[in-house]
Amino acid sequence: MSALRTRLSAILLAACLLFTGQVLTTPERAAAADPGYLMVHFTGDGSTGQQTYLSHSTDGVHWNDLNGGGTVLRSPVGTKGVRDHALVRSPDGSKYWIIATDLCIGCGQNWDDAVNNASRSIVVWESTDLVNWSQPWLLNVAGAIPDGRNAWAPEAIWDPETKDYVLYWATNATLNGVLKHRIYYARTSDFHTITTPQVYIDRPATQNIIDTQIIEVPSGVGHYRYVRASGDGQITLEGSNSILGTWTNLGNLSGIGLTGSQVEGPMWMKFNGTDKWALYLDQYASGGGYMPVVTTDPSNPAAYQRQASGSYNMGGTKKRHGWILNLTAAEESRVLARWPGTPANRLQSYNFQDRYVRHTNFDARIDPNVNPADDSRFRLRAGLAGSGTVSFESVNFPGYFLRHSDDDFQLAYNDGSSQFAQDATFRQVAGLADPTWSSFQSYNHPDRYIRHYAFELKLDPITTSTGRSDATFRVTS
Repeated sequence: MSALRTRLSAILLAACLLFTGQVLTTPERAAAADPGYLMVHFTGDGSTGQQTYLSHSTDGVHWNDLNGGGTVLRSPVGTKGVRDHALVRSPDGSKYWIIATDLCIGCGQNWDDAVNNASRSIVVWESTDLVNWSQPWLLNVAGAIPDGRNAWAPEAIWDPETKDYVLYWATNATLNGVLKHRIYYARTSDFHTITTPQVYIDRPATQNIIDTQIIEVPSGVGHYRYVRASGDGQITLEGSNSILGTWTNLGNLSGIGLTGSQVEGPMWMKFNGTDKWALYLDQYASGGGYMPVVTTDPSNPAAYQRQASGSYNMGGTKKRHGWILNLTAAEESRVLARWPGTPANRLQSYNFQDRYVRHTNFDARIDPNVNPADDSRFRLRAGLAGSGTVSFESVNFPGYFLRHSDDDFQLAYNDGSSQFAQDATFRQVAGLADPTWSSFQSYNHPDRYIRHYAFELKLDPITTSTGRSDATFRVTS
């Protein structure tokens, strides 16, 4: 979460520390046989950057963008933008939740709005397999906080003592006459309902705290079961043996030249097969995205080491405040199969070659000069209903596919039903008007093809030369 503008005044001084007295090391790579890591994140401001993106790594430091670097989930609720994602896995692995800030800077809100009068809710998605996600819902977490003005950077951790989740986030609110960001918490078992919010972390005087993430540390490493890293003017480290117990201040990362005026959004990751951790930090002040620092003891500030720039690679998109999950082999297989690097394509009309298939208000038609261009871009996925077929997934509304209904076409959310899969699946065949182009035959109505009529997309039997031209398209980038 981008910090308050007052934090930027220290950037110039802090930048001088970046290059002084640092130990540069290369982190160990995980064994090739180990499953890898999944990062959920956003990429920047604006309606496109403030959505849900996924990246994958085999070693924890070299990242590849999934889904061709495109959006994986889009929020249609609240502000219609999301930031600061966390990915929560249930202890038995039967459920997953993505939770995120309901905020869209540059698309209806500015930072003053975000600080003083923003959404009091967070956005939540749920899944049972990490690849098929529910439609999101809003969870009001800050509405019951007196003078609560926003809800930023949500996180959650399973509490084995109470067998539920501690959900925590930052809210700007007045308490004891002081207006500032504090960390609040509530308990939840389902991310639909929560207990009454309570203050979790309150720094002295007027010091804000916005970003906090907790990691559980195995026995024998350091002196604490839990360590949390927070953005509070520094990157402060604290330790405790109970999530809601007493926390001890362990120090900060200023000794390696990193302060809260330079970095934010701390994000933990444990390397597979070794007692080594990466703490990823978002270089918001310079616009550089995430960088890792590495340690063998999260509770010891002196054990953290900066990494040489060539020892890690964050992939093609900028990574902003998110969360990293250590995958099981089954999870990794499902994720990589669902979001391969499939390119985005357009469907050009054969007989109106200045026009392309596009969605508008979830209707489907052909138009020239499509704006925004992503309304006319689709990923040709393996068919939802059968092998050797294709389905058309929207680039800017991931999870939404071109689907016929009563011989008309619409862009619709995949509800997982067999009927939807059949209606959204087509066989790509030689173009009916030109075999060097393509036509698309319906999977469940094989006597019918996608065609345009009065520029609207239809599913029709084709019997005339006009129909053959209307049903012929070029797949192009």
